[in-house]
Amino acid sequence: MNLAPAADLLYDETEEELRHSLRRLLADRCPPDRVLSVYDSSPTVSALWKAVAADLGLAGILVPESLGGAGLGAREAAVVMEELGRAAAPVPYLSSAVLATVALLTAGERDTVRRLALGDVTAALAVPLSTPPGEWPSTVTADDSGLTGRVTTVAGTELASVLVVAASGPDGQQLHTVNLPADGVTITPTPALDMTRPLADITLSGASSTRVDSGNAAEAVRRALWCAAALLPSEQYGVASWCLEATLSYVKERRQFGRAVGSFQAVKHRMADLWLEVGQTGALARYAADCLARDDADAEIAACVAQSFCGDAAVHAAEECVQLHGGIAMTWEYPAHLYLKRAKSDQLALGAGHQYRSRLSELVDLPSC
Repeated sequence: MNLAPAADLLYDETEEELRHSLRRLLADRCPPDRVLSVYDSSPTVSALWKAVAADLGLAGILVPESLGGAGLGAREAAVVMEELGRAAAPVPYLSSAVLATVALLTAGERDTVRRLALGDVTAALAVPLSTPPGEWPSTVTADDSGLTGRVTTVAGTELASVLVVAASGPDGQQLHTVNLPADGVTITPTPALDMTRPLADITLSGASSTRVDSGNAAEAVRRALWCAAALLPSEQYGVASWCLEATLSYVKERRQFGRAVGSFQAVKHRMADLWLEVGQTGALARYAADCLARDDADAEIAACVAQSFCGDAAVHAAEECVQLHGGIAMTWEYPAHLYLKRAKSDQLALGAGHQYRSRLSELVDLPSC
């Protein structure tokens, strides 16, 4: 009897080296005070993104070596997502190196993918950030006059030089690229809770484009969204890990009534529960990424389980961080609010938890209530 290989949730040497390199870069280039700058009117994140995407070569992790990429896979991309979450880094990795890159790879596009892998260009998949996998998200039409329509709450447009647009045409679903800036394309920033992942509305009015799919546009968008859904829990794990570590350090040092507040029984219980929850978050996130990397038959199930749990767990970790830090966590200068905003934004990205639980019930043949 042939048995499928068991999941390995431990980090290998390559993954650990990748983590250390990225963590050193982010410690130097992305301290909390610089992350706070994205809430100013003129954020400067292009240099940080160049360092991540081009200098470290992380934009090409999911791209084959034959196309100039690193030829790695979802496990390594998950490590990157963890570290970006731990730093609340304001870079468009999810939107460019995952969503747009996977969509173009699946569609069979080559030239733009090569440039993405090198970090020469940045792309954004023009779908609402809240779109769950399995839905055709487009309200854009394609005809002889170009692309026309409006897409709201798109992530990653602030540094994008290429838009990857899902559209409906005379022969069905299509995938197009639009080089920016372009006539007939208006990008309007929209208010977002988490400005480390800003959102924008895109209006297309007869915009010129290049069709890149070979009749597999729906599959390209589907695979991109499922890949992102399997990797986003790793970012949530990074957010939750920072919150746990920062809170643990604080309750050991903060003294009240002559004792460290971490010695109070109520605080001990809350920290123990949080430690367990963050550990579960990491296991589920790693399993989802590992299943995706191995193209396991349970990959969709693993992604649904991780999405169902990790988003809520990251928000809970951020809430506990704010509450157990007391008054200092309510100040603008302390970074706790950055992680709460990122956690809440991630919880709603790519579909809400209840949507994944509903899909999970279908995958494992649970009867509907």
